[in-house]
Amino acid sequence: MLPGKDAVQNDDWGDEGIEPSVWRYAKASRAHVVIDAADYFDVARIAMTQARQRIFIVGWDVDTRILLTSGRRWWHLPHKGHFPARLGSFVLWVARRTPGLEVKLLKWNFSLVKSIFRGTMVVDLLRWVKNDSIDFKFDSAHPVGCSHHQKILVIDDKFAACGGIDMTTDRWDTREHVHNDPRRKRPAGRHYDPWHDATMLLEGEVARALSALGRARWEAAGGEQLAPCRPQQESAWPEPVEAEFRDVEIGIARTRARYGECSQISEIESLFVDHIARAKRFIYAETQYFASRRIAEAICERLSEPDPPEIVIVNPLHADGWLEQVAMDSARAELREVVHAVDHAGRFRIYTPYTSGGTPIYVHAKITIIDDEILRVGSANMNNRSMGLDSECDVFIDCARPSNAGCGPAITDLRHSLIAEHCGVSIEDVAAGLEQHGSMIAFIESLPQTGKRLEILPLQEISETERALAQAAVFDPERPEEMFEPISKRGLFKRKGYLRRTRNMLEKIKARRKKG
Repeated sequence: MLPGKDAVQNDDWGDEGIEPSVWRYAKASRAHVVIDAADYFDVARIAMTQARQRIFIVGWDVDTRILLTSGRRWWHLPHKGHFPARLGSFVLWVARRTPGLEVKLLKWNFSLVKSIFRGTMVVDLLRWVKNDSIDFKFDSAHPVGCSHHQKILVIDDKFAACGGIDMTTDRWDTREHVHNDPRRKRPAGRHYDPWHDATMLLEGEVARALSALGRARWEAAGGEQLAPCRPQQESAWPEPVEAEFRDVEIGIARTRARYGECSQISEIESLFVDHIARAKRFIYAETQYFASRRIAEAICERLSEPDPPEIVIVNPLHADGWLEQVAMDSARAELREVVHAVDHAGRFRIYTPYTSGGTPIYVHAKITIIDDEILRVGSANMNNRSMGLDSECDVFIDCARPSNAGCGPAITDLRHSLIAEHCGVSIEDVAAGLEQHGSMIAFIESLPQTGKRLEILPLQEISETERALAQAAVFDPERPEEMFEPISKRGLFKRKGYLRRTRNMLEKIKARRKKG
C-alpha cells in the first residue's frame, strides 16, 4: 500500500519496511536507466544547474577533481555562458549562482584518508568550508568493518538518481568502451581500464522518499536535522533525456547493519531471494561480485528444478584490488563450482565483457532483469556485505504492480541494448538472435569471439589458503557480528541447504578420485 498524500507531504516515511523485502513503493512521473558514467555525469551536471532548493549527494566516494563533461556536443546546458568542468569548482559555482540553494554531500569516512592524498581535493574542501551553503559529512555511522555504499543524488526532493555510479575517479566511460580511449584517465593523467556502470533517474514522489532516506543517513552521521524541501512544480529532470518509463511505481529496498539505535535491515537480501524465485524464463544480471551465500543458494534451488530458468551473470574478470580478489574472486570460484554441480540443464553462465582490443571491461553495474517483468538497479552487489553489512539502496520496477503493467517492452529494450553493448552488435541483431536461438546463452555463444564480446569466465585456480578464506567468508561476512565469531562457525557452507549438501557431495567425489 502506498503512503497517503499527507504522509508524503509530512515526510512520514518511517523506518519500518512495508514488506520484509521492500521499504516503500512510491510513484515516479518519469524514470530512466542511464548506462555508464559519461552520460550520467552529463545529465547530473544539467540537473544540478536547475536546482532551486537543495542538491544532496550521497556516495561511497566523491572526488572533487573529476570532470563533469564528456565533450559530447549534443548535450547542452539550459543557459548561456560557461561552467567549471571540475566537480569541486562546479559545486561552488552552482551554489554561488543560485540564491538560497543548499548543497549537502555525504560520503564514507574511509575516503577521508584518501582525500588527504588527492592534491587539489583538499583545496576544494577548504573552499567549500568557506561557503555557508555547502556542507559535507564523512559517514562513520556503522559498525567496524562496514561501509556506507549507497550512491544517491536528490535535487529539490523532486528529482533523484539511484544506482551504482559514484562521482569519483575511474568511473567515466562511454557505452562504446573504446579500446585505449585517451579520455579515460585519472586527474593525475594516468590511464585506467574500461568501466561499465549504471544508475536510474527518477522524478516525483520517489525522489522525496530517497531524500528522506538520505536525510536520515545525514543525521546518523552527525549532521543537523534537515527539513524536506518545499513542494515545487519545477523539476530538475534533464530534458535531453527521453524517459523510458512514465507514471510508474518504484520499489525501494535497503541494507543497513545494526548500529546503536538503528536496527538490522536486510530487505535487499530478501528481495534477491524473492526475485530469483519469481523467475519463469530467465534472469539477466550485471554485478561486480558473485559471492553471496543466500543468492547462490537461491540459484541452486532453481537450477535443480526439472526445467530451470536460464541465468546469465555478467561479471568483471577479477575484483578491483588485492584484498577484494582474495575475498570475492575466491568465493566466486567456490560458489561457481557448487552451482555448476547442480546445473543439470546447462542453464547457468558467468560472462566477462571485453573491448574490441581484448581488454577486460570492469563491471561495476548492479542490474537485475527477471523475465523482462522486473527491472532492478542499485548499489548492492551479489556478495554478503551488500546483504547485511554495508548501507545499500536498490530501486526496482515490477510489472506485477498495477501501475507498471505496460513496462515490459521498455525492459526488454534495455536488456537487448545491454547485450548489444557487450557483444558489439546492434540491438536489432540481438532481438533477431534471441528469437532464433531461443536463449541468451545460445545466442551469445553463437557469436564470434573477436572484437567486443562476452567470454565465459575462465575457471580460476585458487590456493588452499585462498580456499579456506573464501569458505570461511573472512573478508565477506553476512552480518557484522560474524566478524567476531570463530571461523569454524561461519562461512559459505556452514548452513544447511543446497550449498552445503552439494559441497559435501563434491568433497566425497574428490576423495574417491584421490583413492583411485
